[in-house]
Amino acid sequence: MIEITERAQQHFRTLIERQDIPGLGIRLSVKQGGTPAASCELEFCEASELSGREWSFECHGFTLLVDDAGMDWLQGASIDFEPNPTGGVLNIRAPRIKGEMPDAEAGMVERVRYVLDAIINPQIASHGGRVSLLEVTAAGEVVLQFGGGCHGCGMVDVTLRNGIEKTLREKVPEITAVRDATDHESGTDPFYKGHQGASAVS
Repeated sequence: MIEITERAQQHFRTLIERQDIPGLGIRLSVKQGGTPAASCELEFCEASELSGREWSFECHGFTLLVDDAGMDWLQGASIDFEPNPTGGVLNIRAPRIKGEMPDAEAGMVERVRYVLDAIINPQIASHGGRVSLLEVTAAGEVVLQFGGGCHGCGMVDVTLRNGIEKTLREKVPEITAVRDATDHESGTDPFYKGHQGASAVS
């Protein structure tokens, strides 16, 4: 079931009224469901554009249509609209959309990659940064490489120890250490141009 707050419904009604098209609805679909790259997409939808495989949710003054293929990923999802001085922000929360953390049988490499792609990279993307896995050693050490705004950033050590390492150890307890193998001296566009972090691995 999908929860749509009254504020979100009012927002959708306003958008539809501006289009002035009889029977116009809102369609919600999922792209790359069950993967770390999963996302939701909203668009206007006329009756002639329907495939007949959509789920219909009757709201106040309009119909929300959800592609059948995306329903499993949207179980427990919620849609809200938060007004602000410049208009507002539409928030879609879908806790199942990226799938589930691989279990212990999947191995450390797969679990570490999942945490990086599904949890850590979306967080540091706001700084234009990204982190990728170079290696998981036999001793359980995770070796990472930073890119984008994190490459050469003066706060990279803080990000690594207080954010990334903490999250990785929480999700993958077998990890013994997390190391940064990035040559930060070669960073060309760091998010924070302070004292550049040094590589923890030579």
